[in-house]
Amino acid sequence: MTTTGEEHEAARGGPWWWARWRSAVLDGALAAASAVECAVEGVPFARDAGIAPAVGVVFGLLAGSVLVVRRRWPIAVVLVAIAITPAEMGFLMGVVGLYTLAASELPRRIIGSLAGMSLVGTLIVTFVRVRQDMARGDLTLGDWFVPFASITTAIGMTAPPVLLGLYVGARRRLMESLRERADSLERELQLLAERAEERAEWARGEERTRIAREMHDVVAHRVSLMVVHAAALQAIARKDPEKAVKNAALVGDMGRQALTELREMLGVLRSGDGVRGGSSSAVPAAVEVAAAVAVSRAVVDEGAVEGPCLSDVEELVGQSAAAGMVVDLSVEGEARSYAAEIEQTAFRVVQEALTNVHKHAAGAKTYVRLAHRVSEIAMQVENEPPPEAGSASSARLPSGGNGLVGMKERVAALGGVFVSGPTEAGGFRVSAVLPTA
Repeated sequence: MTTTGEEHEAARGGPWWWARWRSAVLDGALAAASAVECAVEGVPFARDAGIAPAVGVVFGLLAGSVLVVRRRWPIAVVLVAIAITPAEMGFLMGVVGLYTLAASELPRRIIGSLAGMSLVGTLIVTFVRVRQDMARGDLTLGDWFVPFASITTAIGMTAPPVLLGLYVGARRRLMESLRERADSLERELQLLAERAEERAEWARGEERTRIAREMHDVVAHRVSLMVVHAAALQAIARKDPEKAVKNAALVGDMGRQALTELREMLGVLRSGDGVRGGSSSAVPAAVEVAAAVAVSRAVVDEGAVEGPCLSDVEELVGQSAAAGMVVDLSVEGEARSYAAEIEQTAFRVVQEALTNVHKHAAGAKTYVRLAHRVSEIAMQVENEPPPEAGSASSARLPSGGNGLVGMKERVAALGGVFVSGPTEAGGFRVSAVLPTA
């Protein structure tokens, strides 16, 4: 993307101090015209001064050509024009020099001083010339004409170029200010676009992490119980057919529940992709992604009410007990309803902790405690050492090592406290406290 300032700098391609070639050509043409004018006016000046006409012509050419440096040294041009005013030459150079001086970035006091000097010089020269003409009889008007002609000529030769130069200089400075402001605004927009892209990338990463956590919580517990029941089914299939049938039914129920939860989650993802796909092509990609993530989060939050809650903890414990775990549930305080995200997080913590017991301490007695307090809810899942030290589950359940990380992220997102670690007796404890305000 090319900024306005870069385009302005790229336009500078003139020689020496000129920004553009057309400016150099214009100044050269003005200097040539001024040199010709001063050369022509140098002839009567040489005659009145009693010198050779060629000297007056050369002097006029040199004086008039000074106008070529008007953009570089406007003060010098105006001083030369004032200096040759008594010789009645350099009118074009005086007008153009005053205009260039007024349009420059010089302080106003300098512009006013030089314009005043030019005004006084023109006034005196005109006054003397008109008076001489009237004395010779070339003019037959009254004495009032001398000051009138002097003042009118001086103001007419000084005021218009100065006023025009001040206007053009102010307009040029305004345009430069607007250009700088446009450049600054464009840089700010680029910075905002980069930050929006960074925020969108961060949002995409957060969304991927959230989806991975949800998938882990949904799949790990159900599938772990299914594997445990399948292992038990394999062991008792011939000894106790009735119990084998019961375990097979439990495996089927858990599989259907897992498929239902996965289908709901995939439906939420598809709805989020649909919203994103319907966005206008005129919307920037970063804003589109951020909007899609926001809509996906909104859809998930709306559907969170239908997710698991604390009232399902008893059923969760029953499923683990049916899989052969010796588990004890105790609830302290008066049970009440909480925000959907709090109940879902509490349920997931208990669910993941029980899943870890199935994976790493099969057969160990487990205690699940819930405490309803004034402004918080606490949960703790603690298991004793497994019957055989160092034994793993007979079902050989795999572990990705993401369970504790996911629980900690969930609790921290709601401003809670999460602690996990081994106990002195050789078991393991998972504790979490969630604020309910």
